[in-house]
This record gives sequence, C-alpha cells and structure tokens, in this order.
Amino acid sequence: MNKFVFAALVGLFCLLGPSVAKESSPKVQVYSRLPGEFGKSNTLICHVSGFHPPEIKIELLRNGIEIPNSDQTDLAFEENWHYHLTKSVTFTPQKEDHFACRVTHMNKEPKLYIWDPDM
Repeated sequence: MNKFVFAALVGLFCLLGPSVAKESSPKVQVYSRLPGEFGKSNTLICHVSGFHPPEIKIELLRNGIEIPNSDQTDLAFEENWHYHLTKSVTFTPQKEDHFACRVTHMNKEPKLYIWDPDM
C-alpha cells in the first residue's frame, strides 16, 4: 500500500508541478570563455536561467544581426520548475563590433544584454 501512495503522490506532483509554478522572468548572463581580446578567437556565451514557462528564444548578435551556427544546450529544469539554457558561438571580436544576447520570453518585448569585452 505504501508504494501505491508514494506512486500516486509522485504522479500528482508531476501533473500539478508545472501548473503551480509562477511565471518568472529570465536571469541573463553574457560573457566570453576567455578574456576579451580584439582579433583573437573566443566563445560568446549567453546563459539564461530561472525562467518559467519554458517558452523562450535566445539570439546571439553581432552589430544587431544574429550570428549563424550557434549551439544551444537542451532545455533543463531546476527546482520549482524554473528552466535554464545556454547558447554559445565562436567569434572573433574586432574593435568596431558590438556583441549582445537578445532574449524573448513568452513573446514579450525582447530584451538586449550587451557583452562587455572588459578590454
């Protein structure tokens, strides 16, 4: 009987868990794998976490245009049904370039997060 009660509670939590989670805006971090250096290959990373529901779009931009061939991790969830994703792309920063991560959560107005090369 205990196994049945446990299984029922787990099933109920799985069904109700996503519906009781509150909408949460994403927390965004934009950084590079290595310290920024003009003319040297690097990896631009945009880590988005703590959001719910999982409907989200992440774009890595160079001078306002999406950078092709970026990689994105699989959607993963944290406690309380909040999610996280990481998107990255190889890039070579030049002095005149500006890099950013644009995040659109639940078809709301996109937000732009600027990469600070710290150079």
